[in-house]
Amino acid sequence: MGSETTKAVPLTCHGHSRPITHLHFSPILEDDQFYLISACKDNNPMLRDGATGDWIGTFIGHKGAVWQARLSADASLAATASADFSAKIWDSQSGECLHTLTHAHIVRAVAFPPQPNPQLVATAGFEKKCRIFDISRSTSSQSATSSPTSPNGTGSPTPTPCLWELGIGVHGGPIKSVIWGPDRNTIITAADDKMIRWWDLRSNRLVEKFEVEGVVGTCELDPLSKHPTLSVAAGKSAYFFSGTQPGQLLKKITTPKDIAAVALHPKQRKIVTGGAGDTWVRIYDFDDESELEVQKGHHGPIWTISFSPDGKMYATGSEDGTVKLWKFCSDPYGLWR
Repeated sequence: MGSETTKAVPLTCHGHSRPITHLHFSPILEDDQFYLISACKDNNPMLRDGATGDWIGTFIGHKGAVWQARLSADASLAATASADFSAKIWDSQSGECLHTLTHAHIVRAVAFPPQPNPQLVATAGFEKKCRIFDISRSTSSQSATSSPTSPNGTGSPTPTPCLWELGIGVHGGPIKSVIWGPDRNTIITAADDKMIRWWDLRSNRLVEKFEVEGVVGTCELDPLSKHPTLSVAAGKSAYFFSGTQPGQLLKKITTPKDIAAVALHPKQRKIVTGGAGDTWVRIYDFDDESELEVQKGHHGPIWTISFSPDGKMYATGSEDGTVKLWKFCSDPYGLWR
């Protein structure tokens, strides 16, 4: 990665009015397009063109902070987890709310299985358990929204079946992240009790667990390889686990700074981190763990980082309410010409 790569001025995506809590890119679709969804404490997740950051639509309907937002593998659906005690499933093209999944407490995490047109969704949060819902059997009697920016509708959703629950009485704190494994039979949960847990959906049992040394920040699978790595930020360390072998720690990198968010670029063998203690993005060498660069631009702590599916840029979300896109290649790309 040449010096000109990361010295390019980042693109700033405005529109949110509160801190950004989560970012998620879709895979590259058939038309070579990909999308970015952002979750925010302003209650209103936003959909953007992944390559340019251009705003496409806002999903209106939540009554509390949105903690996590994800797109399905074909980007046809969006899922959001909120402090209003609900998760919502949206048509990502029309902005229509298809399902409202009511919970008894704050929902912090949501995940689709890695397949087009998913029939299931996983949720988790302050109830300290993970739920799997069947979203193929039920839709709202009237849509909660009729377009990405329309006011709320009056229809009330019919119940969406919850097929099963994981981790009842096991998690010692709220679940901050839930990840659907690449084999579709594994669910990974990261909780405030500093534990990462791997669950087998076929047996409904815990198969592995790992205790990290600090409060968990981000917990994500990298989108850039066929055999993805699970990257976890906790305390002053970043942990990297096999995406296919439950509990198998590949590497732990400890830094002088607290790490709230981490993302791995497996081909360039670099990691990008952000933290609660400052406003800078830091890039490290994955192998020798040296700090390579510091990127300045945000005006608040960085809570979420994600690489684009082509690996040529990454996105950061901050307490300052902005999403920034950073070039990560030496060739002209997107709006960087």
